[in-house]
Amino acid sequence: MLSAARGHHFARPGNRFWPALHLAGLTPRRLAPEEDRELLRHGLGVTNLVHRPTRTAAELTPEELRDGAAALTDLVTRHRPRAVAVLGITAWRPATGSPRAGWGRQDVSIGGAQTWVLPNPSGLNAHFQLPDLARLYAGLRR
Repeated sequence: MLSAARGHHFARPGNRFWPALHLAGLTPRRLAPEEDRELLRHGLGVTNLVHRPTRTAAELTPEELRDGAAALTDLVTRHRPRAVAVLGITAWRPATGSPRAGWGRQDVSIGGAQTWVLPNPSGLNAHFQLPDLARLYAGLRR
């Protein structure tokens, strides 16, 4: 909810998204949430699957997630990135109808791009520590 109020992704102090990107080698330094537009300079972008603030993915309906996946497919088809990473398996599975999907690169493609499912860096997902997140996010560099 704080991210929505501030208008920047992963804006809560202590969120591990920004340090994980840097430790994964995806950015040359740790960016602040207010610098999210800088991601474009590094060939990265960030968007929401569903454009409604929630505390957890469990608050989203399957219909919202499926609609969000369709909208993401349209966005990816227009911009043609090499890879897409969805952060959070709880959202990915119902969004794509893939109840057994696991972490990492997926067999399912979004808009023709390599598609990855990676852990959400939220503190609610504490069993993934920062080094784990960085190691998994680094797979996007391949």
